[in-house]
Amino acid sequence: MTAVASWGENPEDAFDQALVELGLGDARLVKVEGAMLPLGFEPVQPRDLPMGSLVECHLAIAHTSDGGSAAAGVAWAKCDTPEGDECAIVTTLATELDVEETDLQLRRNLKRKMASRDLEVDEFDVAVDEVTAAEGHHGVVVAALIMPESLRMGAGSPSGPTRSRNLTRPSGPSRGRNDSDFSVGL
Repeated sequence: MTAVASWGENPEDAFDQALVELGLGDARLVKVEGAMLPLGFEPVQPRDLPMGSLVECHLAIAHTSDGGSAAAGVAWAKCDTPEGDECAIVTTLATELDVEETDLQLRRNLKRKMASRDLEVDEFDVAVDEVTAAEGHHGVVVAALIMPESLRMGAGSPSGPTRSRNLTRPSGPSRGRNDSDFSVGL
């Protein structure tokens, strides 16, 4: 999901406006870092959250002001490991570039994360947006992968299979492919 606010009095005001647009204005956010999503991740349609909910989010936040532009995006993919295990991966990006260039860089980042882990894509989605701040105002664009149930996912069970370190390799072409071989839109 993405949201834009172009009329903020200050960066915090613009950010708060964007959170309200995303449906997170009344939630307590846990900003998450790292590529791997919890086991059992499934994309679902946005829903209203109870006031004061504790919500885990992967966020990309791009600020600008006085007529400037910025873009932010988030991408996720459900994947398979060479061992046949299912997993999901995420990447976020905030730039001062236009939405098209940000989208391309975000897709490249997702491909590289998958390649460095030797993952094959099953399903993916990308959300990118751009903001131009009004003159004399602050603007923000927020892209978010919102996971309201993630703090309960896997509770009381192991977090997942363990992969040997020698199964991963540096970012780059995977299994003899190059970037142009990826025809699924990533």
